[in-house]
Amino acid sequence: MSKLYIVPTPIGNLEDMTFRAIAILKTVDCILAEDTRTSGKLLKHFEISTQMQSHHMHNEHKTVSNVVQRIKNGETIALISDAGTPAISDPGFLLARACVENDIEVDCLPGATAFVPALVNSGLPNDKFVFEGFLPVKKGRQTRLLLLAEETRTIIFYESPHKLIRTLGHFCEYFGEERSVSVSRELTKLYEETIRGTAKEVLEHYTSKPPKGEIVIVVGGKNSTSIKK
Repeated sequence: MSKLYIVPTPIGNLEDMTFRAIAILKTVDCILAEDTRTSGKLLKHFEISTQMQSHHMHNEHKTVSNVVQRIKNGETIALISDAGTPAISDPGFLLARACVENDIEVDCLPGATAFVPALVNSGLPNDKFVFEGFLPVKKGRQTRLLLLAEETRTIIFYESPHKLIRTLGHFCEYFGEERSVSVSRELTKLYEETIRGTAKEVLEHYTSKPPKGEIVIVVGGKNSTSIKK
């Protein structure tokens, strides 16, 4: 039966690709990829020859209706992002919602998502947590930080390396310098590292050693127990 598959891809280490993901990508009629050049390398590695079509944040509003119609006409389509699980701070939500609204089956495979290992590695409470993704760059940023300052659950953020210092500085300002912070960088890759400490300590570390690569920040909730080094 035609359907939409949401297929996670590795966030770094290609060995994290699942057998089921490979099998599905080989058998669907089309693969929607965030960046066909990036995904092309992945597909070549696993000898997947299925045709690809571009589906990213700049064109998804225009392509969703067409994809829904193709599935209704009998095609089975898979959606992948450059890394990790589609729709988690990546394109995918609009298409998944449109399929649900049109009674099209959506099948999301389990697989790589950067915030899960970062949360577990942090040593901070993970029984209850809030995933914030990327903070607003300008408009609404202060309002969001003031709201999150009162959050008692562990908070997870994504951040780019060139904005990490600014964000850690804001954590010191709005959450307090002693708030527990864990920064995981380059997860599953050769230079993977996790730096833990207070917001002030982690800020000082990355001020002296500018970061590179993909970054996940895990912040302890208000009144949470400090990380013991």
